[in-house]
Amino acid sequence: MSGTGGGIGQRPENNKQRLIKLMWTGIWLVYLSAPANDLLHGGHSTGVRILGWIGLCAFVTWYMLLLFRSGRGERNKVVLASLGVLAAQSTILALALGREWLVLFVYVSIASGAALPPRMARWTIPGASALMTVVALATPGGKAFLAGLLIPALLGGFAMTGVRELVRTTVALREARATVAQLAANEERLRLARDLHDLLGHSLSLITLKSELAGRMLPDHPDKAAQQVADIEQVSRQALVDVREAVTGYRRPRLAAELAGAKVALTAAGVTADLPAAEPDLTGVTEDGETALAWSLREAITNVVRHSGAGRCTVELLRRQTLDGPVLELSVEDNGSGDQGGGPGNGLTGLTERLEKAGGTLDAAGTRHGFRLTARVPVTAPATAVESAP
Repeated sequence: MSGTGGGIGQRPENNKQRLIKLMWTGIWLVYLSAPANDLLHGGHSTGVRILGWIGLCAFVTWYMLLLFRSGRGERNKVVLASLGVLAAQSTILALALGREWLVLFVYVSIASGAALPPRMARWTIPGASALMTVVALATPGGKAFLAGLLIPALLGGFAMTGVRELVRTTVALREARATVAQLAANEERLRLARDLHDLLGHSLSLITLKSELAGRMLPDHPDKAAQQVADIEQVSRQALVDVREAVTGYRRPRLAAELAGAKVALTAAGVTADLPAAEPDLTGVTEDGETALAWSLREAITNVVRHSGAGRCTVELLRRQTLDGPVLELSVEDNGSGDQGGGPGNGLTGLTERLEKAGGTLDAAGTRHGFRLTARVPVTAPATAVESAP
């Protein structure tokens, strides 16, 4: 009866994960109340009670060590040996102290599902259940307890196997996502390198050739050499323009990409994200306007994740009709503290400047339930569906 804190079959990596896993595991230890009640009120002698408490504590300690050390890279033989120790303890305690102790076999089955791979757990779980059946038949009154324990042992063990594989699959998917992101970044770098090579290769070759020609013409034909130098200046200026355009294209944020990135960032921070499901309609919006909205969204999401302490964030993208004409409005609202440090920071100041250059505006203020940032940019082309601004 293992918990999922820290990941079933996974090693806790920090104190928080250890605490969560300990809490979830400890909850299921409540079913050991039957053996504990037997020691308190079962009429055993003092010596038997002492030995019983020692045996119960040893069982719980071994059980917890097995669950917390699973995922540390131990060989399956070590896990099987640990399960064998638990099964032996359960057998001895049940035969010596009575039918109330048969519940220990359920923990053996659960530990099998949580600590072993499915190909082995599919044998050890029925094995633990079969051993419990044999011990129950050999224990006075144990047959009456068997029906109530056999099904939980089987179902609980196989359920832990499924949850363990689900956790491992989730971890693998996260690692794959990180790998894909890294590969995408590497591909972007390679593409940038290829584009710069294509842009500069021809220009630099031409500059080199004309420089050599100018050098040879300079003593006898200074006028022709001057023409070559003028051509070199023109080529170099054009190459500089091409490089700037290429770099600007890579650095320019896109609103659709920022919306996708916002969802990932909010989800990773544990914030419930409510974002537009459809692709943004940028008809009539200039590149500068889209860039300003993308920067606004990035800054707003960064503040939500880092400073707001919010549990929910809503992003809306609407076309509105204002007194100054149609606009595309982006609003980001969270239910956090709304604390922006007592005034506009460098981020909001920079956003205001970007939006003003694009002909837009920025509003940012606290609300009754959090903080709201609203950015607007003008729409040059008429929209089919325009809402009136409040």
